[in-house]
Order: sequence, then structure tokens, then C-alpha cells
Amino acid sequence: MKNELVKITSITHATPDVLHIVTERPNGVNFIPGQATEIFLYKDNWENEGRPFTFTGLPKDKHLEFYIKTYPSHNGVTNQLRSLHSGDKLIINDVFGAINYKGEGTFIAGGAGVTPFISILRDLRAKNKLGSNKLIFANKRRTDIILKSEFEDMLKYNFINILSEEKNKEYAHGYITEDFIKENAFSLNNYFYVCGPPGMMDAVENQLKSLNVPKELIIKEAF
Repeated sequence: MKNELVKITSITHATPDVLHIVTERPNGVNFIPGQATEIFLYKDNWENEGRPFTFTGLPKDKHLEFYIKTYPSHNGVTNQLRSLHSGDKLIINDVFGAINYKGEGTFIAGGAGVTPFISILRDLRAKNKLGSNKLIFANKRRTDIILKSEFEDMLKYNFINILSEEKNKEYAHGYITEDFIKENAFSLNNYFYVCGPPGMMDAVENQLKSLNVPKELIIKEAF
């Protein structure tokens, strides 16, 4: 697949800064849950500014779906996406991605780093194979939690949130620490899937190493 033009069928806000975009699905577009594609704007002067975004729908869906974090203060690709509407077009490129599901464990996400896990967890639910997988989701505020209701319904008590900038009696407050991982992880002897901003990724990886989690059990993708 190379430079496929797709029409946006729906574009809404999932959170104040995250867009939920649904597009047509061209023939021949296939992906494994957790994989991504490069998206380009179909606008003058923007066709060469590609950015990677994760597929969040299921491989069998007749449409493509994305949850995309935007940065209104930057005049970049994601800010340009905020001006698009249903009927506008995007260009999508090849499929790629390092995260794929290998077995039960703990998913650790920071902000929009949760996007590779959306398709993986939805796929497991569709196959009735969610098992004891857990999702630890770090955000700044409650309003930043992507798909809060769906994750709660899907994972129940295996959906653990922590907020760094807002104190709320429903959620833990602060940042992910070794103790927090030890307390909330499915097991230190099972897989850890990690995705988020670089600083968060480095911190969590170091914490997992300190907890003696084998390197081969840490599956990560930089956001």
C-alpha cells in the first residue's frame, strides 16, 4: 500500500485535545492490532508532512479508525487536522509497528500512547480472550482519559488510572513508580507492553529493570 487517498466519514472530539477520525478503508489495507500507518494531509503545502498514527479499529472493520492527539499551540499536522470535516480527504501510507500481542500481561500507557493498545484490547475482547490483562493508564487530568467508559466496561477492575495534575478520589495521583507497578501489574513474570512519551517510556523501562523484569518481556513503542 502506498499513498492511498481516503475520505473522512466522521471526525469528532474524544477529549478536548484528541480527535476521533473514521475514514473509508481502501482495498488491500491490512494490519495487525497495534500497528500504525503514516498519514498525510490532502492539502496544499502539507502533502509531504507525514506523521505516524495507530489504527484503533479492528482488522475486520469496513472502515479505518484513529484517535489522534492534537497540539493546538503548534502549527503542525495535528493542529491542521482540527480544521478538517467529514468529506475531507487524507493520504495514508504503508503499515508498520513494533507492538503486537504476545500473551497476557500489563499494558502501561501514557496519554495518547494508549492508541496501539486500543485495537489490541478490542481484538482480544472480540475473541473473548481478554483474560487477566491489565491497563495502567497515566494522564494529566480525568478529561484526558481516552475511551474511559469503554475501558471500564471492557476491563473492569483491571483498568487502573493515575493522574499527574489533578487530584480525584476515584484515581491515583502522581506518576508511575516501581511501587505502583508492583502493586497494580498482572505479574512481574509476564509481558509488559509500554507506549507513551519518551520521558515516560524511559522511566517505566528503568523501573521494570529495577523490578527484575526480563528484557524479553518488555515490548515497547515510542510515541
